[in-house]
Amino acid sequence: MRVLGLIPARGGSKGVPRKNIKLLGGKPLLSYTIDAAKASGVITRLVVSTEDEEIAGIAKSLGAEVPFLRPQELASDASPTLDTVIHAMKWFKENGEHFDALCLLQPTTPFRSGDDIRNALEKFGSSTCHSLVSVREVPHTYNPNWVFFEDEKQNLRISTGEKYLIPRRQELPKAYHRDGAIYITLSEMILEQESLYGDIIGYYEIKDSPNINIDTMEDWQMAEDYIKITKKSNG
Repeated sequence: MRVLGLIPARGGSKGVPRKNIKLLGGKPLLSYTIDAAKASGVITRLVVSTEDEEIAGIAKSLGAEVPFLRPQELASDASPTLDTVIHAMKWFKENGEHFDALCLLQPTTPFRSGDDIRNALEKFGSSTCHSLVSVREVPHTYNPNWVFFEDEKQNLRISTGEKYLIPRRQELPKAYHRDGAIYITLSEMILEQESLYGDIIGYYEIKDSPNINIDTMEDWQMAEDYIKITKKSNG
């Protein structure tokens, strides 16, 4: 399976200025995702999509390709990630290169491993899914069967629409949430349906790394703290 690994890394960022190339644990945030993608051994081409010349240069020095610069109109705070994905896939199609699937790797979730990427792609490749996303298990306290919405009368209703609560934790079905680390999609879903998901969505559960998605300086500090703790525990 030919897989395009795509890392979106625009220059603008309000929560953490220039975060994609800001040093985290002594190296650019972008490098964690590039290193994991390379270590997976299953990415055909690894491309960084950016509109920023400085980010492009650093990405190349870290071992990623930057065959094009993203248009400025796809690099604002309001620009959907899907538009960036479609732009990249169309660029390769117009330049005569085909991929069976795209693996989207956001640099703001730096702690997924090469094994995670490889295992997710292997699971996707052996399935009939249109897409696959990485997930984390929802703690039972926040399971949808124990979560309430307010109705039009300002009363509570169970979020799943069930009439009665499941009384025991042991009886709760597992629930998952996207963690933003890995998105895999068949090329035709992107190019023909302009969808990142399609109709059949598989999942890969990440268990062995912290769930840190960097959007704010508080998130950044959590990531720094994790790296410090990891270095201490490794001697």
